[in-house]
Amino acid sequence: MDTQLRAPEQRRPRMSARQIGALAVLVLPVLLISIDMTVLGFAVPFLSEDLGPTSSQLLWIVDVYGFVLAGLLVTMGSLGDRFGRRRLLVIGSAAFAAASVLAAYAPTAGALIAARALLGLAGATLMPTTLGLMRNLFTDGRQRKFAIAIWGSGFSAGAAAGPIVGGWLLEHFWWGSVFLMAAPVSLAVMVAAPLLLPESKDPNPGPIDLLSVAMSFLAMFPFVYGVKTVAERGVTWAAVAAILFGALMAALFVRRQRRLEHPLLDLRLFGLRRFSASLATNFTIVFAMISSLFLLTQYLQLVLGFSPMEAGLLLLPEMAVSVVAGLFAVRLSERVGMARTIIGGMAFVIAGFAGMAFVGVDEGALVVVAASTLIGAGAGLAQTVTNDAILAAAPADRAGSASAISETAYELGGAMGVALLGSLATGVYRSELGDAPAGAAETLGEAAHVAATLPAEAGEALLTAARTAFTDGLRITALVAAALVLIAAVAVGRALRGNAR
Repeated sequence: MDTQLRAPEQRRPRMSARQIGALAVLVLPVLLISIDMTVLGFAVPFLSEDLGPTSSQLLWIVDVYGFVLAGLLVTMGSLGDRFGRRRLLVIGSAAFAAASVLAAYAPTAGALIAARALLGLAGATLMPTTLGLMRNLFTDGRQRKFAIAIWGSGFSAGAAAGPIVGGWLLEHFWWGSVFLMAAPVSLAVMVAAPLLLPESKDPNPGPIDLLSVAMSFLAMFPFVYGVKTVAERGVTWAAVAAILFGALMAALFVRRQRRLEHPLLDLRLFGLRRFSASLATNFTIVFAMISSLFLLTQYLQLVLGFSPMEAGLLLLPEMAVSVVAGLFAVRLSERVGMARTIIGGMAFVIAGFAGMAFVGVDEGALVVVAASTLIGAGAGLAQTVTNDAILAAAPADRAGSASAISETAYELGGAMGVALLGSLATGVYRSELGDAPAGAAETLGEAAHVAATLPAEAGEALLTAARTAFTDGLRITALVAAALVLIAAVAVGRALRGNAR
């Protein structure tokens, strides 16, 4: 009898047809972002051969998108709250389509870096608006958690489809074709959003503080430049000065936000333990995952010799398991609580990175599949719960800003992961190939190009040394990632102590 009384309370309210259609539209930008993030790693060997970027340029091609996007997310979230989230979503989709075409036809490494920066500018309008609109569309807590699981599954599905479609494109067309995949998705959002999404914004918005916008940029970019310089060239006065300047501007930015009546970044949200712990979880997991994806795509193609399509299929289980785990996380968190679900997910991620340390130069595909599957399962479990916690903590009129803070943690985590862990892998690679011919110590792709110009025996020796050095860098990076996620798991566990259920 008691069970019969409780059943109606636990039944999820049905979504209306309009809510289902609106959710489908909100998933499309997520597909757009995830496709753009995953296909680039597979295109790296091809664009390296065509454009000949240095190792520093290659890292900027990958991570300038994330840095620009992260630097503007809070600003765009505030703009969406003030001027309309749906309007900003439509404008951003159009800009993303245009920037994708520019990236596809970039004639030089510098032009591609500039196009990727424009993609980051356009992408900054998409993510906070989708989550912000979701906060207003799904006011019921269970509906919202389920919708966020679908939203996150769309991210994983796009990440899974991107390498496969991108791999096919790379085998039949030039590297720039992978960027053109974003154009039709952007056009679909532009058409469907005005038809299915209601407009939402803050009814009493404050002014945009342009000084805060400038300070946020001046805090992030010098710091990132300094870190990258130290990782690539060692400690220099210029690098130390850039890091200190960035840290100073960050402190001044925080101080200014506390004094403003309408701050660009609402620091009061960080006082909520659930909010802060969820941000820390997302940042750390993405920090480790994106850097590993950047290295694994090159490892599978340039070390083990798989085609882009084959490499994409080998990483497909990670994305598929992440989708399933995200949907399962909704019920699991209701049974065992948010804290246990998050810590359990992070434990899977740690196990995956620890297992990745066992890859080899001659074989390692099965290790990659098993390790990446564990990582995908853990990320799906943890991030579905943390995204809901972040969104539920914010009032409806500040949904865009809260979503922007969440996406800043995602994008900055991914960009910093590529910059720091990618630079660590590059440092290991260079240290082991110190006596290699000019250019071979820059990137593995360049080493393969140099080896092709040498006599057979010398070329094979160089390739073997380069593949060994790259694999060693991958192993060390995986262990460092596992250690970082473990430290974060302990910190998050302590922060959420007493909130297990």
